Amino acid sequence: MAGLKLVLAGINHRTAPVQVREKLAFRDEEVPAALLRVQASGAEETLILSTCNRIEIAAALEETVSPDILLEGIVDSRGGLTVESLKPYSYLYEEREAMRHLFRVASSLDSMIVGEPQILGQLKHAYALARDQGTIGSVLDSVLTRAFNVAKRIRSETEIGHSAVSVSYAAVELAREIFGSLNKKRVLIIGAGEMSEGAARHLLGAGATEILIANRTLEHAQEMARMFRGEVVPYEMLGHTIAEVDIVIASSAATSYVLTKDVVRRAIDARKHQPVFLIDIGVPRNIDPEVNGVEHAFLYDIDDLQQVADRNLKARYEVARQAENIVADEVERLAVRLRERDVAPTIASLQEQLEAIRREVLERYRGRMGELNLEQERALEALTRGIVNKIAHGPISELRRQAGEAAPENELANTVRRIFRLRER
Repeated sequence: MAGLKLVLAGINHRTAPVQVREKLAFRDEEVPAALLRVQASGAEETLILSTCNRIEIAAALEETVSPDILLEGIVDSRGGLTVESLKPYSYLYEEREAMRHLFRVASSLDSMIVGEPQILGQLKHAYALARDQGTIGSVLDSVLTRAFNVAKRIRSETEIGHSAVSVSYAAVELAREIFGSLNKKRVLIIGAGEMSEGAARHLLGAGATEILIANRTLEHAQEMARMFRGEVVPYEMLGHTIAEVDIVIASSAATSYVLTKDVVRRAIDARKHQPVFLIDIGVPRNIDPEVNGVEHAFLYDIDDLQQVADRNLKARYEVARQAENIVADEVERLAVRLRERDVAPTIASLQEQLEAIRREVLERYRGRMGELNLEQERALEALTRGIVNKIAHGPISELRRQAGEAAPENELANTVRRIFRLRER
């Protein structure tokens, strides 16, 4: 890739529990500075993707630059973690494997819920943030543009998007498993973002009759209440409200706990020890995990949705298999195209060099040939061009063939440059 290698490092819901992921999650306003720090550490290009289930950095690096700079970029002294403490939870992919991973992420094949539609928008948003910051170059642009197209192809050629579910859906399914039925259940939703809206939509579909909505920004809560025939709860009344509901689903952008152990304990006492079920799908978490120690309070976090996710994957196995085949095909196509692009400067230099020799020799001998008419001039041009093309055909065909077969990098290109004394482009 023009002297650069594609590298990706990160953690996700399979490799790291939520208590690790929440320490590393980036807010949008933190991303520009983080991108510049990674670039200052030696990355030519870089992008950061941070969602509830993954924190990843993709980059284009010179061969001499250590991929560890990406883990350093993720850690950045966050939560007292170090690169060494993060390594047991992390993964590192280079070149084709990094391409494959990005294609699978964009297509939701690497999501907790296979087929969920949100991840593609999140990746496009991460791309836009990096592009605005000036950290997207030709390598990441080529790979990410292809990743978006792969996701589109998979959605059009398979049924991965049909009846697709989401984290919000999984949370409601978990609530339904707990209660058997959500009819006449009172539900409090904390937060008014995309996942909260999804939860409200699925709750109504599952039979919940009363939805209460609390959000720090009152206008957002009121807008969501209008959409789902809900009732707005003042944020400062959360503790009192918990005493009046059966289910709490928390998905706010808060960076500290919205509900603490003491708040929930008082609510349970006010409920005369009737159970309340709390599902926390926020990252960072919205509910203090110490709530698990409160009798009659049953707390689940986003990692507890894995059983629902596993059932979803089993049901969609054939669709996922078809999608994986498309990813493999697209990785091969892009890898070949990028390798061919690497030898393109050598091919162009060879053609220019041979054309320069042809013109030089023609000019040297033109005076000895006497006056030529237009037809003779054309015949001479065609003859000499034909000879040059014949000479160039072998090296050019072999350069393209070896590029397509992933031959040792630049070995033949270097040989051709030496033999024909080509200048670096």
